[in-house]
Amino acid sequence: MAKQVHQPREDSEFDFILRMSGVPVLAYFIGTWPKAIESCRAMDLVIGGIADEYTGRLAAVRTDITRCPAATERYDITGAPSYVLLKEGEAVAHSTGPMTSAQVRGFLDGHL
Repeated sequence: MAKQVHQPREDSEFDFILRMSGVPVLAYFIGTWPKAIESCRAMDLVIGGIADEYTGRLAAVRTDITRCPAATERYDITGAPSYVLLKEGEAVAHSTGPMTSAQVRGFLDGHL
């Protein structure tokens, strides 16, 4: 996992990261149930690379659905992996399912 990817352990830590980031935040929500684990682990590599590439312009937050239930509910996350691009705490884009690096860049560049 890239150093630029934050991993909150609970909702209060997730909210703190949002308040302190100073840049848009890509929150990607992961699941720990058997059907979600493989695709979420694959996304760790993709998002880690994106976080490195967008250093200073974007914060990435790897959010475990079970550890951050309030954030999961707030952003209407129903599957994993899911992605929410946040600007000043407000969701401006949402997507679900595995993506390639190029797809994540397209998702971000259309909204940054």
